[in-house]
Amino acid sequence: MRDSCLRESKTAPLIVINAVGLTPRLLPLAPRLQTLADSGWCRPLREVLPAVTCTAQASILTGRSPQGHGIVGNGWLFRETSEVRFWQQSNTLLQAEPIYSTLRRLKQERGESFRVAKLFWWFNQGADVDLSVTPKPYYAADGNKAFGITGTPFGLTDRLETELGRFPFPSFWGPMAGLPCTDWIAKAAANVIKTDWPDLTLVYLPHLDYAPQRFGPSGCDMAGLVGELDHACLPILDAAREVGARVWVVSEYGHSDVSRPILINRALRAAGYLSVRLGPFGEIFETFASRAFAVCDHQLAHVYVKNPSDLDAVAETIRTIPGVAKIFVGEQREEIGLNHSRAGELIALSEANAWFAYPFWLEDHLAPDFARTVDIHRKPGYDPCELLFDPQLNFPKLKVARRLLAKKLGFRTLFDVIPLDPTLIKGSHGLSATDPLDRPLLIGDGVEPAEDLALTDVHAELVRALMD
Repeated sequence: MRDSCLRESKTAPLIVINAVGLTPRLLPLAPRLQTLADSGWCRPLREVLPAVTCTAQASILTGRSPQGHGIVGNGWLFRETSEVRFWQQSNTLLQAEPIYSTLRRLKQERGESFRVAKLFWWFNQGADVDLSVTPKPYYAADGNKAFGITGTPFGLTDRLETELGRFPFPSFWGPMAGLPCTDWIAKAAANVIKTDWPDLTLVYLPHLDYAPQRFGPSGCDMAGLVGELDHACLPILDAAREVGARVWVVSEYGHSDVSRPILINRALRAAGYLSVRLGPFGEIFETFASRAFAVCDHQLAHVYVKNPSDLDAVAETIRTIPGVAKIFVGEQREEIGLNHSRAGELIALSEANAWFAYPFWLEDHLAPDFARTVDIHRKPGYDPCELLFDPQLNFPKLKVARRLLAKKLGFRTLFDVIPLDPTLIKGSHGLSATDPLDRPLLIGDGVEPAEDLALTDVHAELVRALMD
C-alpha cells in the first residue's frame, strides 16, 4: 500500500533487465532487445575490475568503483574472522548508497511515493526495497540442505511459487544450470510488475553466464543461447506494455575464451607461504597460519600477505607464474580502483587467455571433500568447475538421483560429482575487454547519454530517467 501522505510519481515505471553476458557484438542475435536499442539508444560500458557479478552489480547500484563501495569481488577475506566468504547477500556490505535508497530519498523530497522491486539481483537481503526475491537454501542442523527462495513482503515468494511452480534451483547454479531459472525469473518479474506496480523493477537474468564459462564463447552456440535469452524476456516486455513501463537493459561483462588455469595457491604453497591442515575430510588451508594466500575470482586474484616484509618476495613469486599479466601492490591498487581494506595487499590480473583457479592441494586424493561438490560458501575461491559433471563419472545424473534418494531416506550424503580438473573450463571473465563490441552494454530511452560510459555511470543515468 502506498503512503497516503505522498502523491503518485508522474514518471513512467522503469524495468531494468540485467542480462549478464550480453554485449554489443551479441545484441543483433536478440531481436526483441535489439528493437529496444533501435527505438532508443545503446552504449558499450567500460568495466570495473574485477568484472564479476558482485562487483559489477555493486557499481551499477551505487555509481562507485569498488574502492568506493567496498565490493572488491564475489568474495574476499573477512579480516575480523580471517574467513574467506563468497556470495554474501547482505545489503549492508555496500559502503555507498544504492540506487533504490537514492531514488526513494529524492522522490520523498518531492513528496512523491516510490516502490522498488529487486528480483535476484545481489545484495538483496535487508535492501531498502518494497519487494524482493532471492535464492536462499534452508540449512539443517545435521548439515542437510534444502533448496528455497526468500523475499519480502511476507507471502510474496509463496504467491509466486503457487502461480509459477517451485523455483528451479538446480538450474540457477551447478552442472544443471541453464534456461529454466531465467524463464522462471522473467515470469516472476512479469507477475510482480502487473500485480504490484513498482516504479523501479530490477530483474537479473543469468542465462548467458553458464555455457560461455563451461565451453568458452567460441565453443558455444551463442546465437541459440542469445535467442533463448531474448525469448525469455517476452513476459517482461509484455508486462511492460500492459502497465506502460519503460524497459532498459544492462549487463555486467562479456566472456572470453581461456585455455589455461593459473594455480596460484599451489605456487604460494610451494614457496612456503600457504599452510594447510590435514584432517579426516581432506586438506584445508589455514588462513591464520599462512603468510600469503590468494582468493581467486575468475581473472583476478586478491593475494593476502600477513607481513609487509614479505610483500616484495611474494610479488616476485607471483610474477614468475605463467599466465599472470600484471600485479598491483599496496597503493598501486588505486590504478585499478581497488585500493580498499577488503582487497588483498597484492592484486594479480591474468593474461587474457588465462584465469585463476583456487586449488591449494597438491594431490587430488588430499582435496577437501567439498571440492567435488557444489559448495559456493565453503570454497575459499570461485570454482567454475561447479558448472560441470565430472567426465570421469559414468552416468553422473544417475549418481545424483541415487544421492537424492539416499537423502530422502534420511541418509547423509555428498553430491560429489564435480571435477577437480580446472583445465576443463574454457571461458572466463574479469578483465576489461579490448574491443568495445565485447564490453557490457546499456540500452535505454529518452535523452541520449555521452558516447563514452562506464559501468559506474549507470546509476546517474537511472536517476536521470526516473527524476526528469
